[in-house]
Amino acid sequence: MTFIFEVLSNTRNSLKNIIEKTSLEDLNKIPETFNNNIIWNIGHIIVSEQLLVYKLSGLPTMLSNEMIDKYIKNSKPEGSVTEEEVNEIKELLFATIEKTEADYKNKIFKSYNEYTVSTTGNTLTNVDDALQFAFFHEGLHIGYILALLKAIKI
Repeated sequence: MTFIFEVLSNTRNSLKNIIEKTSLEDLNKIPETFNNNIIWNIGHIIVSEQLLVYKLSGLPTMLSNEMIDKYIKNSKPEGSVTEEEVNEIKELLFATIEKTEADYKNKIFKSYNEYTVSTTGNTLTNVDDALQFAFFHEGLHIGYILALLKAIKI
C-alpha cells in the first residue's frame, strides 16, 4: 500500500496547486454541460475516501455531517463556496490522507461492511479494496477537474 499512499499524496498535492492557481470565482464556476465545479470535485474526493475507508470500516470520519452532505455522491453544488471553505478543503486534502495512512499502518481497520460501487460494479470487501478504489476514484475526478479547467478558460 506504500505506493497507493504515495500516489494519493502526490494527487492531493496536484489538487492543492489547482486550488492555489485558480480564482475563487473559477473554482465555483459550473460551465455549460457540467453538473458541478472544481471545488465540488475536490470536496467529493475527500468525502468519498473518508466514507469508503472509515465509515464502511465502522469508524468515525474526520468530517462534519454538513461537509459529507455537501459533497457526497449524487450531490451537487448548492451555491458558491467561500474562501474559508476552500481553505478548509485544502487543509483536509492532506490531514485526511495522512491520518488514513497512519491508521492503516497502525492496523486500526479490523472490519469492513461490503459495498458495491456504482462506478464500476466492483464490490469492496476490505480496507485494501477501499484504498485501491479511492486511488482510481481520485484519478477519475482529476480528469473531470482538468476538463472543467479547460471549459472555464475558453
